[in-house]
Amino acid sequence: MSELGLAKRRFGHRARLALSPAEIRVMDDQAHAARTMWNCLHAWWQMMPKDKRTLAAADAAIREARKELDFLAELPAQASQAVLKTYFRAWVNCWEGRADEPNFKARFRSAMSVDIPQGRDLNIVRVHRRWGMVNLPKVGRVRFRWTKDLPVGKRAGTDNRITGARLVKDALGWHIAFRIQTLEAKPQPHQGPEVGIDAGVNIPLALSNKDHQDHGRPPRLPDGTADRDKWLTPKEKAKLLKLERQAAHRKSLRKKGEKTSRRLQHTYDQIKQLRAKATRRTLDWQHKTTTYLARTYGVIVVEQLNITNMVKSARGTIEKPGKNVKAKAGLNRSIAQEAWGRTVTILTYKLARYGGRLVKVPAPNTSRRCSACGFTVPGSREDQATFVCKNPDCDFQCNADWNAARNILHLYRIGHDIVEVPAVGRRGRRAAKTVKPVAAR
Repeated sequence: MSELGLAKRRFGHRARLALSPAEIRVMDDQAHAARTMWNCLHAWWQMMPKDKRTLAAADAAIREARKELDFLAELPAQASQAVLKTYFRAWVNCWEGRADEPNFKARFRSAMSVDIPQGRDLNIVRVHRRWGMVNLPKVGRVRFRWTKDLPVGKRAGTDNRITGARLVKDALGWHIAFRIQTLEAKPQPHQGPEVGIDAGVNIPLALSNKDHQDHGRPPRLPDGTADRDKWLTPKEKAKLLKLERQAAHRKSLRKKGEKTSRRLQHTYDQIKQLRAKATRRTLDWQHKTTTYLARTYGVIVVEQLNITNMVKSARGTIEKPGKNVKAKAGLNRSIAQEAWGRTVTILTYKLARYGGRLVKVPAPNTSRRCSACGFTVPGSREDQATFVCKNPDCDFQCNADWNAARNILHLYRIGHDIVEVPAVGRRGRRAAKTVKPVAAR
Protein backbone atom coordinates (compact mmCIF):
# COMPACT_ATOMS: atom_id res chain seq x y z
CA MET A 1 0.00 0.00 0.00
CA SER A 2 2.87 2.38 0.74
CA GLU A 3 4.52 1.53 -2.59
CA LEU A 4 1.44 2.72 -4.42
CA GLY A 5 1.43 5.96 -2.46
CA LEU A 6 -1.87 5.12 -0.76
CA ALA A 7 -2.76 5.11 2.91
CA LYS A 8 -5.81 4.36 4.99
CA ARG A 9 -7.36 7.31 6.74
CA ARG A 10 -9.89 7.06 9.56
CA PHE A 11 -12.08 9.99 10.44
CA GLY A 12 -15.52 10.74 11.84
CA HIS A 13 -18.61 12.56 10.65
CA ARG A 14 -21.37 13.76 12.97
CA ALA A 15 -24.99 14.16 11.93
CA ARG A 16 -28.17 15.16 13.72
CA LEU A 17 -30.84 12.51 14.34
CA ALA A 18 -34.58 13.13 13.98
CA LEU A 19 -36.08 11.08 16.80
CA SER A 20 -39.64 10.88 18.10
CA PRO A 21 -40.31 11.33 21.85
CA ALA A 22 -40.69 7.55 22.26
CA GLU A 23 -37.39 6.93 20.46
CA ILE A 24 -35.67 9.55 22.62
CA ARG A 25 -36.82 7.72 25.76
CA VAL A 26 -35.42 4.44 24.40
CA MET A 27 -32.09 6.08 23.58
CA ASP A 28 -31.93 7.70 27.03
CA ASP A 29 -32.53 4.32 28.67
CA GLN A 30 -29.76 2.74 26.60
CA ALA A 31 -27.33 5.55 27.49
CA HIS A 32 -28.07 5.23 31.21
CA ALA A 33 -27.64 1.46 30.93
CA ALA A 34 -24.25 1.97 29.26
CA ARG A 35 -23.21 4.35 32.05
CA THR A 36 -24.37 1.85 34.68
CA MET A 37 -22.44 -0.91 32.90
CA TRP A 38 -19.30 1.21 33.09
CA ASN A 39 -19.79 1.83 36.81
CA CYS A 40 -20.38 -1.89 37.46
CA LEU A 41 -17.17 -2.70 35.58
CA HIS A 42 -15.31 -0.11 37.61
CA ALA A 43 -16.57 -1.59 40.88
CA TRP A 44 -15.73 -5.11 39.65
CA TRP A 45 -12.19 -4.00 38.73
CA GLN A 46 -11.56 -2.48 42.16
CA MET A 47 -12.96 -5.53 43.92
CA MET A 48 -11.14 -8.30 42.01
CA PRO A 49 -7.49 -9.20 42.65
CA LYS A 50 -4.98 -8.35 39.96
CA ASP A 51 -4.64 -11.86 38.50
CA LYS A 52 -8.45 -12.13 38.05
CA ARG A 53 -8.83 -8.89 36.06
CA THR A 54 -9.05 -10.48 32.64
CA LEU A 55 -11.20 -9.67 29.65
CA ALA A 56 -12.83 -13.11 29.76
CA ALA A 57 -13.74 -12.78 33.45
CA ALA A 58 -15.21 -9.31 32.89
CA ASP A 59 -17.19 -10.57 29.89
CA ALA A 60 -18.64 -13.41 31.99
CA ALA A 61 -19.61 -10.94 34.73
CA ILE A 62 -21.34 -8.70 32.17
CA ARG A 63 -23.34 -11.58 30.70
CA GLU A 64 -24.48 -12.65 34.16
CA ALA A 65 -25.48 -9.09 35.07
CA ARG A 66 -27.53 -8.71 31.89
CA LYS A 67 -29.49 -11.85 32.80
CA GLU A 68 -30.21 -10.72 36.35
CA LEU A 69 -30.89 -7.02 35.74
CA ASP A 70 -33.52 -6.14 33.17
CA PHE A 71 -32.34 -2.54 33.14
CA LEU A 72 -28.93 -3.55 31.75
CA ALA A 73 -30.67 -5.65 29.10
CA GLU A 74 -31.98 -2.40 27.56
CA LEU A 75 -28.48 -1.95 26.15
CA PRO A 76 -27.79 -4.01 22.99
CA ALA A 77 -25.32 -6.86 23.46
CA GLN A 78 -22.74 -5.41 21.06
CA ALA A 79 -22.95 -2.03 22.78
CA SER A 80 -22.25 -3.66 26.15
CA GLN A 81 -19.19 -5.38 24.65
CA ALA A 82 -18.06 -1.97 23.38
CA VAL A 83 -18.33 -0.60 26.94
CA LEU A 84 -16.14 -3.46 28.16
CA LYS A 85 -13.46 -2.85 25.51
CA THR A 86 -13.54 0.90 26.11
CA TYR A 87 -13.04 0.43 29.84
CA PHE A 88 -10.05 -1.88 29.38
CA ARG A 89 -8.64 0.51 26.79
CA ALA A 90 -8.97 3.35 29.29
CA TRP A 91 -6.66 1.49 31.68
CA VAL A 92 -4.13 0.91 28.89
CA ASN A 93 -4.17 4.63 28.10
CA CYS A 94 -3.60 5.34 31.79
CA TRP A 95 -0.63 2.97 32.06
CA GLU A 96 0.97 4.43 28.93
CA GLY A 97 0.63 7.98 30.24
CA ARG A 98 -2.03 9.26 27.82
CA ALA A 99 -4.85 9.73 30.33
CA ASP A 100 -5.83 9.59 33.98
CA GLU A 101 -7.33 6.56 35.68
CA PRO A 102 -10.91 5.63 34.75
CA ASN A 103 -13.40 6.72 37.38
CA PHE A 104 -17.06 6.57 38.31
CA LYS A 105 -19.50 8.19 35.87
CA ALA A 106 -22.08 10.36 37.60
CA ARG A 107 -25.59 10.62 36.22
CA PHE A 108 -25.72 14.36 35.55
CA ARG A 109 -22.04 15.09 34.83
CA SER A 110 -21.36 12.40 32.22
CA ALA A 111 -21.97 12.55 28.49
CA MET A 112 -24.72 10.18 27.36
CA SER A 113 -23.55 7.90 24.57
CA VAL A 114 -24.13 4.45 23.05
CA ASP A 115 -21.69 2.66 20.76
CA ILE A 116 -22.58 0.70 17.61
CA PRO A 117 -19.36 -1.23 16.87
CA GLN A 118 -20.47 -2.95 13.65
CA GLY A 119 -20.93 -0.74 10.60
CA ARG A 120 -22.83 -3.42 8.66
CA ASP A 121 -25.71 -3.22 11.18
CA LEU A 122 -26.45 0.41 10.28
CA ASN A 123 -27.96 -0.25 6.80
CA ILE A 124 -27.60 3.38 5.73
CA VAL A 125 -29.75 4.59 2.84
CA ARG A 126 -29.95 8.07 1.40
CA VAL A 127 -33.58 9.17 1.11
CA HIS A 128 -33.03 12.45 -0.72
CA ARG A 129 -30.67 15.42 -0.75
CA ARG A 130 -31.16 16.46 2.88
CA TRP A 131 -31.98 13.26 4.78
CA GLY A 132 -30.81 9.69 5.15
CA MET A 133 -32.03 6.63 7.06
CA VAL A 134 -30.04 4.52 9.51
CA ASN A 135 -30.91 1.43 11.52
CA LEU A 136 -30.33 1.78 15.29
CA PRO A 137 -30.39 -1.37 17.47
CA LYS A 138 -33.62 -1.69 19.50
CA VAL A 139 -34.85 1.61 18.05
CA GLY A 140 -35.46 0.95 14.36
CA ARG A 141 -35.14 3.07 11.26
CA VAL A 142 -34.34 6.69 12.06
CA ARG A 143 -33.78 9.70 9.85
CA PHE A 144 -30.56 11.71 10.09
CA ARG A 145 -29.37 14.92 8.49
CA TRP A 146 -27.34 14.20 5.33
CA THR A 147 -24.60 16.84 5.24
CA LYS A 148 -21.71 14.79 3.84
CA ASP A 149 -21.43 12.05 1.22
CA LEU A 150 -20.95 8.74 3.04
CA PRO A 151 -19.42 5.55 1.58
CA VAL A 152 -22.65 3.56 1.26
CA GLY A 153 -24.12 1.43 -1.51
CA LYS A 154 -21.97 1.36 -4.63
CA ARG A 155 -19.54 3.82 -3.07
CA ALA A 156 -18.66 1.37 -0.30
CA GLY A 157 -15.88 -1.21 -0.48
CA THR A 158 -13.24 -2.97 1.55
CA ASP A 159 -11.07 0.13 1.82
CA ASN A 160 -13.86 2.70 1.75
CA ARG A 161 -16.58 1.96 4.28
CA ILE A 162 -18.27 2.87 7.56
CA THR A 163 -16.77 0.77 10.34
CA GLY A 164 -19.20 1.75 13.11
CA ALA A 165 -20.90 4.65 14.83
CA ARG A 166 -21.48 6.23 18.19
CA LEU A 167 -24.69 7.86 19.39
CA VAL A 168 -24.04 10.98 21.44
CA LYS A 169 -26.45 13.31 23.22
CA ASP A 170 -25.78 16.96 23.95
CA ALA A 171 -27.96 19.96 24.75
CA LEU A 172 -29.20 20.07 21.14
CA GLY A 173 -30.37 16.45 21.11
CA TRP A 174 -29.11 13.10 19.86
CA HIS A 175 -26.46 12.88 17.14
CA ILE A 176 -24.77 10.00 15.36
CA ALA A 177 -21.00 10.05 14.80
CA PHE A 178 -19.96 7.71 11.98
CA ARG A 179 -16.52 6.10 11.98
CA ILE A 180 -15.30 6.11 8.39
CA GLN A 181 -12.30 4.37 6.85
CA THR A 182 -11.15 5.39 3.41
CA LEU A 183 -8.16 4.83 1.13
CA GLU A 184 -6.44 8.02 0.07
CA ALA A 185 -3.29 8.97 -1.75
CA LYS A 186 -0.48 10.10 0.52
CA PRO A 187 -0.16 13.88 0.30
CA GLN A 188 2.84 15.37 -1.42
CA PRO A 189 4.94 17.89 0.54
CA HIS A 190 3.08 21.19 0.59
CA GLN A 191 4.84 23.85 -1.47
CA GLY A 192 3.02 26.76 0.14
CA PRO A 193 4.75 29.63 1.96
CA GLU A 194 5.82 29.75 5.60
CA VAL A 195 3.79 31.78 8.04
CA GLY A 196 3.86 32.57 11.74
CA ILE A 197 0.63 32.67 13.74
CA ASP A 198 0.02 34.42 17.03
CA ALA A 199 -3.11 33.30 18.87
CA GLY A 200 -4.44 36.36 20.62
CA VAL A 201 -7.50 37.99 22.14
CA ASN A 202 -7.57 41.19 20.10
CA ILE A 203 -7.15 39.23 16.85
CA PRO A 204 -7.99 35.49 17.17
CA LEU A 205 -5.31 34.38 14.70
CA ALA A 206 -2.81 37.05 13.62
CA LEU A 207 -0.59 35.98 10.71
CA SER A 208 2.85 37.33 9.95
CA ASN A 209 1.81 38.25 6.39
CA LYS A 210 -1.23 40.22 7.65
CA ASP A 211 -3.65 37.51 6.47
CA HIS A 212 -5.39 37.75 9.84
CA GLN A 213 -8.31 35.43 10.64
CA ASP A 214 -11.12 37.05 12.62
CA HIS A 215 -14.66 35.91 13.30
CA GLY A 216 -16.51 39.19 13.03
CA ARG A 217 -16.54 39.77 16.76
CA PRO A 218 -18.77 42.59 18.12
CA PRO A 219 -17.17 45.51 19.96
CA ARG A 220 -15.57 44.82 23.31
CA LEU A 221 -17.34 45.61 26.54
CA PRO A 222 -16.72 48.94 28.33
CA ASP A 223 -14.37 47.32 30.85
CA GLY A 224 -12.17 46.04 28.01
CA THR A 225 -13.09 42.35 28.37
CA ALA A 226 -14.57 40.21 25.64
CA ASP A 227 -18.27 39.55 25.32
CA ARG A 228 -18.85 36.10 26.82
CA ASP A 229 -21.77 35.50 24.41
CA LYS A 230 -20.14 36.82 21.26
CA TRP A 231 -21.29 33.83 19.18
CA LEU A 232 -24.97 34.59 19.84
CA THR A 233 -27.20 37.05 18.01
CA PRO A 234 -28.69 40.04 19.90
CA LYS A 235 -32.05 38.27 20.18
CA GLU A 236 -30.38 35.12 21.50
CA LYS A 237 -28.40 37.17 24.03
CA ALA A 238 -31.58 38.82 25.26
CA LYS A 239 -33.27 35.43 25.56
CA LEU A 240 -30.26 34.00 27.43
CA LEU A 241 -30.27 36.92 29.88
CA LYS A 242 -34.00 36.44 30.49
CA LEU A 243 -33.55 32.70 31.10
CA GLU A 244 -30.65 33.25 33.48
CA ARG A 245 -32.72 35.72 35.51
CA GLN A 246 -35.62 33.27 35.60
CA ALA A 247 -33.33 30.48 36.74
CA ALA A 248 -31.82 32.64 39.49
CA HIS A 249 -35.27 33.68 40.72
CA ARG A 250 -36.67 30.14 40.74
CA LYS A 251 -33.55 28.82 42.43
CA SER A 252 -33.91 31.42 45.20
CA LEU A 253 -37.41 30.08 45.94
CA ARG A 254 -36.18 26.50 46.29
CA LYS A 255 -35.62 25.33 49.85
CA LYS A 256 -32.30 23.87 50.92
CA GLY A 257 -32.08 20.20 50.00
CA GLU A 258 -35.24 20.35 47.88
CA LYS A 259 -35.20 18.63 44.49
CA THR A 260 -34.97 20.83 41.40
CA SER A 261 -38.44 21.46 39.98
CA ARG A 262 -39.32 20.53 36.41
CA ARG A 263 -39.85 24.17 35.55
CA LEU A 264 -36.37 25.12 36.78
CA GLN A 265 -34.84 22.11 35.02
CA HIS A 266 -36.57 23.15 31.79
CA THR A 267 -35.05 26.63 32.14
CA TYR A 268 -31.63 25.05 32.65
CA ASP A 269 -32.13 22.97 29.51
CA GLN A 270 -32.97 26.08 27.47
CA ILE A 271 -29.80 27.78 28.72
CA LYS A 272 -27.75 24.70 27.77
CA GLN A 273 -29.23 24.76 24.28
CA LEU A 274 -28.13 28.35 23.71
CA ARG A 275 -24.66 27.60 25.10
CA ALA A 276 -24.39 24.53 22.87
CA LYS A 277 -25.41 26.60 19.84
CA ALA A 278 -22.59 29.07 20.58
CA THR A 279 -20.11 26.21 20.95
CA ARG A 280 -21.21 24.71 17.65
CA ARG A 281 -20.65 28.04 15.89
CA THR A 282 -17.20 28.29 17.48
CA LEU A 283 -16.26 24.84 16.17
CA ASP A 284 -17.61 25.70 12.73
CA TRP A 285 -15.38 28.79 12.56
CA GLN A 286 -12.35 26.84 13.78
CA HIS A 287 -12.78 24.05 11.23
CA LYS A 288 -13.33 26.40 8.30
CA THR A 289 -10.40 28.62 9.29
CA THR A 290 -7.94 25.77 9.89
CA THR A 291 -8.93 24.14 6.58
CA TYR A 292 -8.14 27.39 4.76
CA LEU A 293 -4.79 27.72 6.54
CA ALA A 294 -3.81 24.09 5.89
CA ARG A 295 -4.59 24.43 2.18
CA THR A 296 -2.78 27.76 1.81
CA TYR A 297 0.46 27.38 3.81
CA GLY A 298 3.12 24.68 3.80
CA VAL A 299 4.71 25.47 7.18
CA ILE A 300 2.80 27.06 10.04
CA VAL A 301 4.69 28.22 13.13
CA VAL A 302 2.95 28.76 16.47
CA GLU A 303 3.97 29.42 20.05
CA GLN A 304 4.43 26.64 22.57
CA LEU A 305 1.97 27.98 25.13
CA ASN A 306 1.14 26.67 28.59
CA ILE A 307 -2.51 27.71 28.52
CA THR A 308 -3.27 26.18 31.92
CA ASN A 309 -0.89 28.59 33.62
CA MET A 310 -2.10 31.52 31.53
CA VAL A 311 -5.69 31.25 32.77
CA LYS A 312 -4.90 30.91 36.47
CA SER A 313 -6.78 33.25 38.79
CA ALA A 314 -5.13 36.38 40.20
CA ARG A 315 -7.12 36.42 43.45
CA GLY A 316 -4.19 35.29 45.56
CA THR A 317 -4.70 34.52 49.25
CA ILE A 318 -6.09 36.34 52.29
CA GLU A 319 -2.58 37.26 53.40
CA LYS A 320 -1.49 38.31 49.91
CA PRO A 321 -4.53 39.34 47.87
CA GLY A 322 -4.09 39.71 44.13
CA LYS A 323 -4.24 42.86 42.04
CA ASN A 324 -6.50 43.67 39.06
CA VAL A 325 -8.48 40.51 39.78
CA LYS A 326 -11.52 41.54 37.72
CA ALA A 327 -9.45 42.46 34.67
CA LYS A 328 -7.50 39.18 34.90
CA ALA A 329 -10.74 37.22 35.19
CA GLY A 330 -12.02 38.89 32.02
CA LEU A 331 -8.78 38.08 30.21
CA ASN A 332 -9.00 34.46 31.37
CA ARG A 333 -12.53 34.18 29.97
CA SER A 334 -11.38 35.63 26.67
CA ILE A 335 -8.51 33.15 26.42
CA ALA A 336 -10.77 30.22 27.28
CA GLN A 337 -13.37 31.26 24.70
CA GLU A 338 -10.81 31.43 21.90
CA ALA A 339 -9.86 27.75 22.57
CA TRP A 340 -6.29 28.10 21.29
CA GLY A 341 -5.35 24.54 22.19
CA ARG A 342 -8.23 23.08 20.18
CA THR A 343 -7.33 25.26 17.20
CA VAL A 344 -3.75 23.96 17.22
CA THR A 345 -4.97 20.36 17.55
CA ILE A 346 -7.29 20.71 14.56
CA LEU A 347 -4.59 22.46 12.58
CA THR A 348 -2.11 19.64 13.29
CA TYR A 349 -4.05 16.83 11.65
CA LYS A 350 -5.32 19.01 8.80
CA LEU A 351 -1.79 20.08 7.89
CA ALA A 352 -0.80 16.40 7.85
CA ARG A 353 -3.71 15.72 5.50
CA TYR A 354 -2.53 18.38 3.04
CA GLY A 355 1.21 17.66 3.36
CA GLY A 356 2.11 20.64 5.53
CA ARG A 357 4.01 20.93 8.83
CA LEU A 358 3.24 22.50 12.18
CA VAL A 359 6.18 23.81 14.21
CA LYS A 360 6.22 25.24 17.73
CA VAL A 361 8.75 27.79 18.98
CA PRO A 362 9.36 29.15 22.50
CA ALA A 363 6.83 31.76 23.58
CA PRO A 364 8.81 34.08 25.93
CA ASN A 365 9.19 37.68 24.73
CA THR A 366 7.55 37.15 21.32
CA SER A 367 4.99 39.85 22.16
CA ARG A 368 7.53 42.26 23.74
CA ARG A 369 10.37 42.05 21.21
CA CYS A 370 10.34 44.48 18.30
CA SER A 371 10.13 42.61 15.01
CA ALA A 372 11.80 45.49 13.15
CA CYS A 373 14.94 46.14 15.24
CA GLY A 374 15.03 42.99 17.38
CA PHE A 375 15.34 44.80 20.72
CA THR A 376 13.20 44.11 23.80
CA VAL A 377 12.59 47.45 25.48
CA PRO A 378 10.33 47.72 28.57
CA GLY A 379 7.02 49.43 27.91
CA SER A 380 6.87 48.73 24.17
CA ARG A 381 3.69 46.69 24.59
CA GLU A 382 1.42 49.57 25.55
CA ASP A 383 -1.82 47.60 25.72
CA GLN A 384 -3.48 44.46 24.38
CA ALA A 385 -3.61 45.78 20.81
CA THR A 386 -0.80 48.33 20.45
CA PHE A 387 2.95 47.88 20.11
CA VAL A 388 5.24 50.94 19.95
CA CYS A 389 8.97 50.27 20.04
CA LYS A 390 10.65 52.44 22.68
CA ASN A 391 14.04 52.15 21.01
CA PRO A 392 14.96 55.76 19.99
CA ASP A 393 16.53 54.51 16.76
CA CYS A 394 13.48 52.50 15.70
CA ASP A 395 10.07 53.96 16.68
CA PHE A 396 8.33 51.03 14.93
CA GLN A 397 4.64 50.74 15.77
CA CYS A 398 1.99 48.24 14.72
CA ASN A 399 -0.63 45.86 16.04
CA ALA A 400 0.80 43.86 18.94
CA ASP A 401 -0.48 40.50 17.66
CA TRP A 402 1.00 41.05 14.20
CA ASN A 403 4.34 41.99 15.77
CA ALA A 404 4.29 38.74 17.76
CA ALA A 405 3.47 36.71 14.63
CA ARG A 406 6.50 38.18 12.84
CA ASN A 407 8.72 37.28 15.79
CA ILE A 408 7.36 33.72 15.83
CA LEU A 409 8.22 33.23 12.15
CA HIS A 410 11.68 34.76 12.71
CA LEU A 411 12.43 32.26 15.51
CA TYR A 412 11.62 29.40 13.16
CA ARG A 413 13.81 30.75 10.37
CA ILE A 414 16.85 31.11 12.62
CA GLY A 415 16.31 27.61 14.00
CA HIS A 416 15.83 28.65 17.63
CA ASP A 417 14.67 25.65 19.72
CA ILE A 418 12.25 24.34 17.12
CA VAL A 419 9.78 21.67 18.25
CA GLU A 420 8.05 20.00 15.31
CA VAL A 421 4.64 18.52 16.09
CA PRO A 422 4.30 14.95 14.68
CA ALA A 423 1.44 14.42 12.27
CA VAL A 424 -0.37 11.71 14.19
CA GLY A 425 -3.92 13.02 14.20
CA ARG A 426 -6.22 13.92 17.07
CA ARG A 427 -5.07 11.39 19.65
CA GLY A 428 -1.71 13.04 19.96
CA ARG A 429 1.76 11.66 20.43
CA ARG A 430 2.02 8.34 22.22
CA ALA A 431 3.63 8.96 25.57
CA ALA A 432 6.30 6.76 27.08
CA LYS A 433 5.21 4.02 29.44
CA THR A 434 5.00 5.03 33.04
CA VAL A 435 4.72 3.16 36.31
CA LYS A 436 1.37 1.44 36.71
CA PRO A 437 -0.93 2.91 39.35
CA VAL A 438 -1.58 1.15 42.61
CA ALA A 439 -4.96 -0.12 41.39
CA ALA A 440 -3.29 -2.17 38.65
CA ARG A 441 -0.44 -3.69 40.68
